[in-house]
Amino acid sequence: MGTAVTFEDAGLGQWTEDQVFEVTAEGIAAYAEATNDPIEAHRKGEIAPPVFAVVPTFFSMAPAALEVAPVDLLMKLVHGEQDFHFHRAIRPGDMLTCRARATGYAALSTGSTVVVHAETRDQHGELVNEQWITAFFRGVDAGRSVGDLAPGHALDAAVTAAAPVAEVTQHVDEDQTFRYSPASGDPMPIHLDEEIARMSGLPGIINHGLCTMAFTSWAALEQYAEGDVTRLKRLAVRFAKPVLPGQDITTRFWDLADATTEGRAVGFETSVGDDLVIRDGLAVFSS
Repeated sequence: MGTAVTFEDAGLGQWTEDQVFEVTAEGIAAYAEATNDPIEAHRKGEIAPPVFAVVPTFFSMAPAALEVAPVDLLMKLVHGEQDFHFHRAIRPGDMLTCRARATGYAALSTGSTVVVHAETRDQHGELVNEQWITAFFRGVDAGRSVGDLAPGHALDAAVTAAAPVAEVTQHVDEDQTFRYSPASGDPMPIHLDEEIARMSGLPGIINHGLCTMAFTSWAALEQYAEGDVTRLKRLAVRFAKPVLPGQDITTRFWDLADATTEGRAVGFETSVGDDLVIRDGLAVFSS
């Protein structure tokens, strides 16, 4: 294990201050363009792509994790997993209120995780979506596991050993991160500054994990929902390796026959060549 660090149990369950976010057609369209989303309703700003849901919550997630993990670990934080549960799609004119809280943490062999639960409500107080974000702190030993972790979405090895029912290859543009950063509100320098990225131990600028996830989301929508985002009820991934600008990613989909939820559930993995960059993907659609 890595460096022993004390995580604060008192920070668990503490909601962050409310963040209010006004949704505009222009913001939706910019996000769709920044993620190469071909779905017309998204590009016109008529309805938000699924991963756009992270934009209003962006400034709630890290503060919630740092209620538990020491602030000086911020530069060790990487996005481990993301799990969206959609109650309805986001549309222009929505006035959203977001908050987040840490629900638990766990010590692993390579570091420690903090799980953050975020919720987004509309101007009427109705729940729009919930998110579980797993923050991973490299080389840190929290010493134990406490509280509630994120809902599971691991794929059985027997599923991915079978032939996929669909396969989609997409290209990540050389300027992808520079377009995604302003559209998403994510200014992290490892996505924008070559020198800082290399100082962080990376091979260079890397694509935002949520941008890669957005690519997989529109591939899934086109394959399984005729581009209709209102049919997507859950979308979850585990980030395995970074994607570099200029690379091609291939996402393979499998039907999950033993899904316990209504509708259709599919598992997926995304790779660059032989390297998995997203594993344990899950998308659930209404009938």
